[in-house]
Amino acid sequence: MTRTATRLILPALLGLSLLGCTDTPDLDAAIPASEQQGSYPPLVPVETLLAQAEAPRLDDTEDEALAARAAALRARAARLKSQ
Repeated sequence: MTRTATRLILPALLGLSLLGCTDTPDLDAAIPASEQQGSYPPLVPVETLLAQAEAPRLDDTEDEALAARAAALRARAARLKSQ
């Protein structure tokens, strides 16, 4: 092994050994007890889910409102960018 490789490997091994000294977060504490003890969600036929995914989400009036909101957000972004 060359001297350069040793200089690279030793710090890497030191760093990895220090990772073993860290405390791991308590992930179970992030989930509320009501969800830990709850039942599984109901199973739904895949055809039902596919039908919902294929249904259009916007109609013509919502399309215009979305375009107006996008224009307002672009104008606001331009104002913030110029500040």
